Parts: sequence; C-alpha cells; structure tokens
Amino acid sequence: MTTLRFEDGTVHVAADESLPVGIDLPGVESDPRSGGFRAPAMRYAEIRDALDEAGVAYDDHIATGSSSLSLSTTYDLREYQQAALDAWVDTDSRGVVELPTGAGKTVLAVAAIAHHSVPTLVVVPTIDLQDQWIRELETEFDVPVGRFGGGEQRQEAITVSTYDSAFLRADDVGGDFGLVVFDEVHHLGGEGYRDIPRFLTAPARLGLTATFERPDGAHEHVESLVGPRVYHLDVDDLAGEHLADYEIRRVEVELTADERDAYEEAQETFVNYLRTSGLSMNSGSDYQKLVMRSGNDPRAREALLAKQRARDVMMNSDAKVDKLGRLLDRHRDDRVIIFTASTDLVYTIAQRFLVPPITSETGTKERREILSRFRDGTYDTVVAANVLDEGVDVPDANVAILLSGSGSEREFTQRLGRVLRPKTDRSNAILYELVSVETAEERVADRRR
Repeated sequence: MTTLRFEDGTVHVAADESLPVGIDLPGVESDPRSGGFRAPAMRYAEIRDALDEAGVAYDDHIATGSSSLSLSTTYDLREYQQAALDAWVDTDSRGVVELPTGAGKTVLAVAAIAHHSVPTLVVVPTIDLQDQWIRELETEFDVPVGRFGGGEQRQEAITVSTYDSAFLRADDVGGDFGLVVFDEVHHLGGEGYRDIPRFLTAPARLGLTATFERPDGAHEHVESLVGPRVYHLDVDDLAGEHLADYEIRRVEVELTADERDAYEEAQETFVNYLRTSGLSMNSGSDYQKLVMRSGNDPRAREALLAKQRARDVMMNSDAKVDKLGRLLDRHRDDRVIIFTASTDLVYTIAQRFLVPPITSETGTKERREILSRFRDGTYDTVVAANVLDEGVDVPDANVAILLSGSGSEREFTQRLGRVLRPKTDRSNAILYELVSVETAEERVADRRR
C-alpha cells in the first residue's frame, strides 16, 4: 500500500503497484535514494487530496497532526472577527487576516484554534509575544502549552514558538501539527523564514498582520506559503465603533540657522554624488548599491556619510525637542508614547524630561518593569527607539508623538496602532508627527502616509 511519512521537512511517498501510472501528485519528485517520491512538507494536503480523488488507498502516518483535541472558547467574537473567521474557514482554512493593532487578532486566532481543535503551532516574532500567547492559551483552554524558544524546547499539542526556533525545529516536528498560526505573518517575507511553512505539513494555516503588503513585494511569497489575504479591515473601518477615534496632526518645525547650514552642506555633498553615480535613490536597492560602493569608492563613502549627517540634523533638530516639551505639557494628564529613530535622542529626552527610556540596549527585565509601571499609571510617558513597533505587549496610551522614523507605511501603522486600543470612555487618540520643513523628511513623511 502507498504510505505517506514526514521526513526532514518533506513528505515521503512510498508507492506500490496500486499507485496509478501518471498520477499527478503536486510538488512530488522522484527520490532515487528511497525508490519512492518526495515533496516539500507543505504539499501534504494537496498530495492527500490527489490520492483521495484518484481513489488510491494509502497509509497516512502524518495524520497524527490532525488528531482531535477537545477545545472550546468563551470568547464572544465581534461581528468583524466572526466575519474574518468565516472567510478564513470558507477558504479551506488557509489565508491571511489583516486587522489593525488593537482589533483582537489574538482572539480571532484562539477561535480558529478551537474551531479546528487539532494540534497547533503558533509562531511569533519575539519572546514577549510568546509569553503573551502562552498566557492567553493556557487561560482560555486550560491545557499545557509548549514552548520553542526562550531557552526552552518543550512540545505540547499546542505549542508557541519564536520564528527563530521554528526555523530550527520545523524539519523535526513539522508533521506533528494540523494548524499553524503565524502572528505578524509579514515576517515570512524574509528569505530564511520562508522555510518554516515549507517544512510544515499543517493543512490549516492562518496568518495575522496589521500590514500585509510589503514594499518589496515579498507578501506574494506569503500568499503561496500560507494563503491569500481573505479578510481586511483598516483603522478607519473600526475607528469610532470598536477602536478609539483618532486624528493625525502634522507639526512642522524649522531648523535653526546652524542646523540649516549643516543640513544644506551635507545634502549638497550627497546630491552632487548622485548626479554622476547613476543612482536615483528611488528604491531600497539603490541605497544598497551605495552602501556596497562605499566599501571601495571614497566618493561613495563620503556621500553615504553626508546623507547620514543630513538625516541626523533633520530628524533630531532642537526645535523638535522644544516642541516635544510643549506637547508633553499640553498632555500632562494623558498616556504618551514618544517614538524616535535615534537611540541617542531617546537618552537626551529621558534626561531632559525625566521620562523612562526603552531602547535595544534596555534589558528584558527593565523593559517589562517600565511597561508595567506605565500600565499601572506610575509612569504616564515613555520614550522608545524602534523597539515598541511590534512584538511587545504595550499598555494602552492615547497620545503618540513621532519625532522621527522611516518612510515605511508598516512602521507608521504600527505606531498609530499603539494608541488605537479598543474604544473606552477616555479621549480620542492623537498622533503627532513632527517634521522638519524644507528637508527630505517631508518626502519621508508623505511616503509613510
């Protein structure tokens, strides 16, 4: 009899004479070493369906990943969460749901896990999110939840893994799960992480994100590995009824005379190089080319350093810090998160305004302590450099102040999402966007909007 087995991230098909000649098994190639056939593990469901359609009897040793669990949830889904779940189920339980931060994507996933009640792997980008998911799943299902990552490798019927650990473990355990949930699924756009879904046999696949499309087009890989986007709502769809109403205020600031001179000088050096370089800087690839050239071309290196100097001046101007002080005074009774792209500026702000800082240098214990005190009201303001955008359970705030950032729409959406928590009786959410006028920062701000 034909048999299906999971081996090292693949489906091995051992066939006998019962397998019809010429049958089309998706992704299957001849395996001379075993005398059988082999396909990427992600093809398991398609191979099984093809065998069923052809009426071929087979012995399925992978089906253990679909063994039934007894799971139920007490969550009462909101209308849009139920619609998202239905859309996913109607698409053969494969696909991506795109909802803004604060819209309850975790609740939706818990409902999906309960719906299928099969062994499930949840993949998340950070240890903080892993801890959050484990607490949620253990509370809701009252079952032990395994962990891959954070110094632990313990597998249970429901297991939560970091992307890094899933990358290392998928070819060993990829046949053990019937459902996989990818939180912040846009991470699968990265080349290495794409092997995770390839090595998993799980027929049911759910991706969660607030920002599905990637400017590099890599979301197309996510569609082939997890499924298409099956449901989408943006911030405006939910603001007012389910999320706090919000407004975005762009605040323009002027460079000082000295800052303007330094900016113009650096920008001129950079632009003069571009005129003769054949680079337009209209894409990330042009920037990468400039970085590569700077390794052996003194003019390219000078241009790269000049670009960085100009960026530092426009993003970290004195006027921004002065304006920040006035905004903090205006919102002294609010919960405020300050975002910057500069670690040095974080510490400057922390010292000047006595605000707790969070950067990549902040230890896990210290960061959790700061956020805990922010949650209980001991702190009403925190300042961060590129570490609260995703993968961290951030307490509710209603004011965000963006001093500097990239042109990424994803980054902007995530930062806005930090103040767009479920609607309460408190005031509307506000995001201030501080922009240095007559600089390249105006174009950066336009791109992310």
